Amino acid sequence: MELLEVKGLTKRYKDFLLDDISFSIPPGFIMGYIGKNGAGKTTTLSAITHLIKADAGEICLEGMTFRKDPVTYREKIGYVGDASYFPADLTRNDIRIILRNFYRSFDEKKFDDYMEKWELPKNLKIKKYSRGMKVKLMFASALSRDTRILILDEATNGLDPMVRREILELLQEYIEDGKRSVLFSTHILEDLQNIADYIYFIDSGKKVLFDTKDELLETYLLVKGGTEELTPVIEKNLTGIVKNGYGFEALYDTGKGDFLPTGFSVEKPTIDEIMVHMLQ
Repeated sequence: MELLEVKGLTKRYKDFLLDDISFSIPPGFIMGYIGKNGAGKTTTLSAITHLIKADAGEICLEGMTFRKDPVTYREKIGYVGDASYFPADLTRNDIRIILRNFYRSFDEKKFDDYMEKWELPKNLKIKKYSRGMKVKLMFASALSRDTRILILDEATNGLDPMVRREILELLQEYIEDGKRSVLFSTHILEDLQNIADYIYFIDSGKKVLFDTKDELLETYLLVKGGTEELTPVIEKNLTGIVKNGYGFEALYDTGKGDFLPTGFSVEKPTIDEIMVHMLQ
């Protein structure tokens, strides 16, 4: 059984349509959900967490829908966003009490262990926390419950490299028992390059591609050369050509066959480079 299944997810706003989004994540994996600002990433995550109601489609978490059992469904989800969702005038101990009373699976000892590990002050109000401290508090709140999926919406934005590395290690620990998964929306594609198993690329509310990270990186090559070398046949078989004063750069789909003559510079692209050229 897939851990998370999204089928035909659709949400219409006055000036935006999230159109028929479908994907699944098996247990024990991390999926990167990527796209430029306004592509529909947050709308998708909000529908999965039921912060908004979709117009169409079905979302199942371990075979369960929100409609069937909303309490258990929400218990299975941990969420960390790009801004703190805790009241600014509360302290970490206030949050501890709220979580204890709200979630059946909340583990107070585990929460306290995270507080001590990250040295988050007991009596300091959250509004005086740094960005990194707020993120750690949100992760502690999510990781101290018996969740099945961790949903991250730009959670590592603005963090220093050391904290980001620590968070990425936590995500890998979270899935290591093979029972949990992560859905990670981020603009820091370097993070996904290191830890993602799957990549879903969305643009203007529609799917661009969905594949394993390894297959995606094997499918495309980054081609560079002089603009004078671009024949109509070569241009036809390249994706997202970008020309500048030094020449051109583009993606080549290796599944199209051998269309490239010798003499071009060819290298493996990053996820970031694939996304940039796909959007050209």
